[in-house]
Amino acid sequence: MNKKNENVNRGTNDNRNKKRNGETAEEKVTVTESKPVIKSFEELEFKDDFIFGVIMRNPKYCKPFLETILGIKISGIKYPKTQEAIDIAANSKSVRLDVYVEDEENTVYNIEMQITVSKNLPKRSRYYQGMIDLNILEKGEDYINLKRSYVIFICTFDLLGKGRHMYTFENRCLQDMEISFGDGTTKIILNTKGTMNDVSPEMKNLLDYIDGKEAADEFTRKLETAVKSVKNNEKWRMGYMTLEMRYRELLEQGIDIGRSEGIDIGRSEGMEMGLEQEKIQTALRMLHAGKLSIEEIALYSGLTIEKVSELKDSLKE
Repeated sequence: MNKKNENVNRGTNDNRNKKRNGETAEEKVTVTESKPVIKSFEELEFKDDFIFGVIMRNPKYCKPFLETILGIKISGIKYPKTQEAIDIAANSKSVRLDVYVEDEENTVYNIEMQITVSKNLPKRSRYYQGMIDLNILEKGEDYINLKRSYVIFICTFDLLGKGRHMYTFENRCLQDMEISFGDGTTKIILNTKGTMNDVSPEMKNLLDYIDGKEAADEFTRKLETAVKSVKNNEKWRMGYMTLEMRYRELLEQGIDIGRSEGIDIGRSEGMEMGLEQEKIQTALRMLHAGKLSIEEIALYSGLTIEKVSELKDSLKE
């Protein structure tokens, strides 16, 4: 092999290695992590997890939301499962999904709202995709029954730094990009800070609204009305205030742990430590009060409906 061809091949392999490692051939995008902010109920917007989860429980909002993103018509969706928890094994890490729905064409959609900057989204989307597939297949069932699936992250920052409003990823052949692998999986990263003219006007209005701008069309005005309705509901207010109080306590615990151990990750570790137990205690207090349904308690506490049902049964013993 002559020196010129050797250099060309080395450059090609380097670019392929960069692509395999999640980098572009031009540059690696640097993303700075941000810390979560705990808002008061009055400060909540559509993009905040609590409001987003409540509104997306209603198919009349969730269905057109998906249609706007994908640019297709969906005949109908099953009642959304918000904050769906997937536990594959007792010793495995569980996945809690913001919105998890299925349509009548046997397609699964997972929608995640991401307002804190995180550089780990590509790996997280891969993990979610795998866990969703495992959850679809019951033990011993054939993989041919895997459903078409979309994992969609709505980000209020540009994860990939290219100015696009939408980044869509499917598995394709590197040697011939026209060849799709055909595994039925799609990952979409949306960016509310996009600068390109690369999406429909309806999609641009939706992303602008999520980013905090005024509602500019019929659908975003409906979403705005839904947000106001939630914020005027005293039951939702009390549920959020309970969560807010517990998360603030956990945040303070995280800060104390970080100081005592002298490590930067103390804040996040502290919030994770004991979080499951705090969720259980929150759910138990709500069950004792007897004013909320199991579904509402699951939403407020962050537990699954099944777990809340188990706690309710345990109180009867």
